[in-house]
Amino acid sequence: MLLGVNIDHVATLRNARGGKEPDTILAADICEQNGATSITTHLREDRRHIKDEDVRTLIKTLKTNLNLEMAVTEEMGRIALEIKPHSVCLVPEKRQEITTEGGLDVSGQLEKITNFVKPLKDAGIIVSLFIDPNEEQVKASAKTGAQFIEMHTGQYSEAYGTEKEEEEFQKLKKSAQLAQSLGLKVNAGHGLNYDNVHRMHEIQGLYELNIGHSIISRAIFTGLAAAVREMADLTK
Repeated sequence: MLLGVNIDHVATLRNARGGKEPDTILAADICEQNGATSITTHLREDRRHIKDEDVRTLIKTLKTNLNLEMAVTEEMGRIALEIKPHSVCLVPEKRQEITTEGGLDVSGQLEKITNFVKPLKDAGIIVSLFIDPNEEQVKASAKTGAQFIEMHTGQYSEAYGTEKEEEEFQKLKKSAQLAQSLGLKVNAGHGLNYDNVHRMHEIQGLYELNIGHSIISRAIFTGLAAAVREMADLTK
């Protein structure tokens, strides 16, 4: 599996003081040098962490790939078509949430998402849909023209080490199998950490894991380079 590192919370720390430190661009460079195969950022409507200038600089400086997480809005579609990241991941977004709370409801807005995906694909951008691991959403995702899904691993991560762990893990495994049978490639992310990530190796064909919070948290104690190297080793 490949490792995409989300650097949003480097920007969260920077924005807490309103200055320039820590430097998100330097953070991305350190991640790339220590095993990250892509850099993920979520350009939110309220710009609570990553800013437009971060994204515009990253697209010019990254040696790997930029994966831009974004809501299905006219503004975000316009930005993506302008800067042309390697890939975008379409996510649900609520202004009041602390972090993304669940997967995108693809089946409930199939026409809207299909229409949103087309110009991105036409521009050569890889499109992924961040969805909960269930059959309805996987089947709907396959109808949109998106090349990837990213399975929301939050429920599994919360259940890890409890009696519900296996139930949540099997949802991921079955959804990945279904998606692959429908021609979709499969990524996963949200809540994965150094303890629970090992089970992702049990899901055949997973392409990339996108992990941010746990890596940035570990970096406080070990340094960013060591934190990324450790996670990269766990995902190999």
